[in-house]
This record gives sequence, C-alpha cells and structure tokens, in this order.
Amino acid sequence: MPSHRSIAEAEKLAAAKLGAIPIHREQMAVVANIYRAASAVRQHLENSVLRGADLTWTAFVVLWVVWVWGESETRHVAEEAGISKGTLTGVSRTLEGRGLVKRTVHPSDGRRVLLSLTEEGEALMGRLFPEFNQEEAFVTSRLGGEECRSLADGLRQVVLQIEEHGEERRLALLDGAEPTPRRSGRRPKD
Repeated sequence: MPSHRSIAEAEKLAAAKLGAIPIHREQMAVVANIYRAASAVRQHLENSVLRGADLTWTAFVVLWVVWVWGESETRHVAEEAGISKGTLTGVSRTLEGRGLVKRTVHPSDGRRVLLSLTEEGEALMGRLFPEFNQEEAFVTSRLGGEECRSLADGLRQVVLQIEEHGEERRLALLDGAEPTPRRSGRRPKD
C-alpha cells in the first residue's frame, strides 16, 4: 500500500472498490489495521532505536527470544520469532559475527544447534530494551491504559484463534491437501 495515502483515504478507496460485494467489513478492517499497525511500528522502531544499534527488526526479535527464553534450540527460536529456519541461520550467523550470540552443537544430538546470548549480547539487550520500550510507549501514546489492555487482549484472541483452529481451517479450505510450496516471486527460466 503506498505510504502517501492516509488510513482514511485507503479505507474510502477500499469501500468504493468493494461496493456491494458481501464481505465481513469490520473483520476486514481489523486485519487491514493489524497489518498497517505492524508495518508502521516495525518501520518506526527500525528507523529509530534499532538503527542506532545496527539491528534489523528480525535480528532484534531473535535477540529478544533468546534473551527471554535463554539458551534455546534454533528450531524453537525460529518458531517463536515467526521466521524460517533458513532465515534464522543467516540472522544468527550475522549476530554471532558481531559477538552477540553463540551457536553451539546440542550435547545429545549433533544435528541440532543451540543459541545463547554472549555477555555482549546480554549487555546490549539490557541497554537497548528500555529504549525500545520507550518507543513502544510512544507508538501507543494515543491509547489509555485500559485501551492498551483491551487491544492487547483482542490481539491475543486473534492469535489464539489461529493457534487453536488455523490448521483445521487450512485443511478444510485445501480439502486436506498440503499447501503448494511458496515461490520467491521469480518466474522460472525457460
């Protein structure tokens, strides 16, 4: 969605385009605004607090997961961060190169890898997270405490719906078939 359009303009354009199509408009607005808010927050945080630490959003989320959960298997870190294992491999190697994380072989299974923060990674998160949280407060400053609690609870309900019923719904929509593999967007060569 072009960044030069306001939310109100985008909503008017969508309403005009959809016209009389029978859709769930309130639910569409919720999902569209989850996306818009997530994109706006991510961009703001990457361009402010995280830029100063030379971190991407994804790198910060990986650091956060390992900081909170402690030493963890890479598959669990990837799942918790909402990224693929391949993406985690690249991010963790970059963070390891910067001396922020340590990758070690699992003691009972050499095929698995554990991630933990180094002392430098711990120190960075101890300094960085309070700044990050100040920006969390900034981006939600139009909401009062009860509105924040209510919004957080509503978003938890969206996540729980997907966690508890998403797989069942996917199977029903795809008639039990596995989803087709994702493509990079590139056209195959002739």
